[in-house]
Amino acid sequence: MVMLENPLIVIDNLHASVEGTEILKGVNLTVNPGETHAIMGPNGSGKSTLANVLLGHPSYEITEGSIEYKGEDITQWAPEKRGQAGMFLGFQYPEEIPGVSVVNFLRTALSNRTGTDYTVLELRLQVMEAMEELGMDASFANRYLNEGFSGGERKRNEILQMAVLEPDFAVLDETDSGLDIDALKIVAEGVERLQTDERGFLIITHYQRMLDYITPDFVHVFLDGTIVESGGAALADVIEEAGYDSYRADAIAQ
Repeated sequence: MVMLENPLIVIDNLHASVEGTEILKGVNLTVNPGETHAIMGPNGSGKSTLANVLLGHPSYEITEGSIEYKGEDITQWAPEKRGQAGMFLGFQYPEEIPGVSVVNFLRTALSNRTGTDYTVLELRLQVMEAMEELGMDASFANRYLNEGFSGGERKRNEILQMAVLEPDFAVLDETDSGLDIDALKIVAEGVERLQTDERGFLIITHYQRMLDYITPDFVHVFLDGTIVESGGAALADVIEEAGYDSYRADAIAQ
């Protein structure tokens, strides 16, 4: 895979808390262009907190460390500035927005991302092309955002957003949550179509099954707010067989 000279994301000794409770306890991670990283850990380990902190969620306070994106310190950037710069978060539980159609939502988001005021027709053509590539029904574009959507439809909508917005760095927070096998395959195939030598992915999950369809370059074990082990794709198989207990035991022993 072709690697560009500068990393996309450098997370250095990142600590973060919410309402005075420390959740992230010294996270170090570098993601280069073209790389797909998977973060695996049990529920409550802080994985979703990491996703939210990376995208600037205001409920979380960074107490130590830094986040660099394309060589710039973005630790204090607002969420909208991160989005405009090409960062994307696929939510574990995407919210409903009644009265706002998928195509109008994407028009606003893409205009903010690029600074170009797209017409509804221009955006509709772009959305239809992306939907065709992702194997989605054209009527999907006119539905209100996530209203009445199944779990699989919500997650496919996240992939559609990513296809239209074309971020440089995408964080997918437990995109496999609540999906049956067929929906999981569709989402995984959508992610695979969007992988390029310039785009980086951080896939957050606590199951291996997502990684049966998307092969990461690196897998990291996340426990108690930090990365305790890193390796290649085969590490996911080790975790699936042995679970996280051995890592908990190692952490206690240290």
